[in-house]
Amino acid sequence: MKKPVLVIMAAGMGSRYGGLKQIDPVDNEGHIIMDFSIYDAKRAGFEKVVFIIKKAIEKEFKAGIGDRISQYMDVEYVYQELDTLPEGFEVPEGRVKPFGTGHAILSCKDVVDGPFAVINADDYYGVHAFQEIYNYLTENEDDEKYHYAMVGYILSNTLTENGYVSRGICEMDKDAFLTGITERTHIEQRDMGVQFTEDDGQTWEDIAADSIVSMNMFGFTASMLKELECRFPEFLEKGLEENPMKCEYFLPSVVSDLIEEDKADVKVLRSEDRWYGITYKEDKEAVVSAVQKLKDTGVYPQHLWEA
Repeated sequence: MKKPVLVIMAAGMGSRYGGLKQIDPVDNEGHIIMDFSIYDAKRAGFEKVVFIIKKAIEKEFKAGIGDRISQYMDVEYVYQELDTLPEGFEVPEGRVKPFGTGHAILSCKDVVDGPFAVINADDYYGVHAFQEIYNYLTENEDDEKYHYAMVGYILSNTLTENGYVSRGICEMDKDAFLTGITERTHIEQRDMGVQFTEDDGQTWEDIAADSIVSMNMFGFTASMLKELECRFPEFLEKGLEENPMKCEYFLPSVVSDLIEEDKADVKVLRSEDRWYGITYKEDKEAVVSAVQKLKDTGVYPQHLWEA
């Protein structure tokens, strides 16, 4: 079995945050959220990281994180560009929004040929999650089915006080295998509790605060790359007709389809950890405080990469 690789989705420019949030420091030494994720991944056993970025941010990204990490891990870059589409498809005039997480992971098809874990660049996942996903990827292989994994988080542990978040709401069977994911793109902590809207706030519906959600931390075999590639044209045909400016090829949606088709099972590795991320500028202060607390309690050394 090939050694698992860590894939980090870092192509987004953080439109709501107002800048390249992936390289915004969260401690006094200039470390960013990705430093802590990669540090956790390295001590779990990962030796290579693949960054998914845009060409436009390459220089800034390498200076802010990539060149530093290359001292400790094998590093490779792939590029999620809006116009990287299958033959016969074109970007609709005026569209600037990327085609989503499924499109991002598809960018790796020429450099990843074994098991891999996927994370977001701007999310803090916790030490335990990386060890769990690494262990799963080294202990499980495809047979008559694809065998994948996902780290699930408690919804209330993943909210921000400063706006809304997008989350995949998970359904599981009694053995903690995923049965489906419903994508909710606008969830908020409101006076009435945790609620979501699908019509820009005209109506709101309750959602259980203890729901298990996907934070896009998955473990896959190389089979996922083949499935993403095969399914992308069909998605584009429908999406570009129905919603050409905003349709997105969601990774969790493809996972759900594979489960429904009985082609894959997905073990949910539940985490009780608190999620930290910088979705909005106002989130940064809380993340900086949380990182320092994690250092003070010994989860991380005070001088991260010098340890």
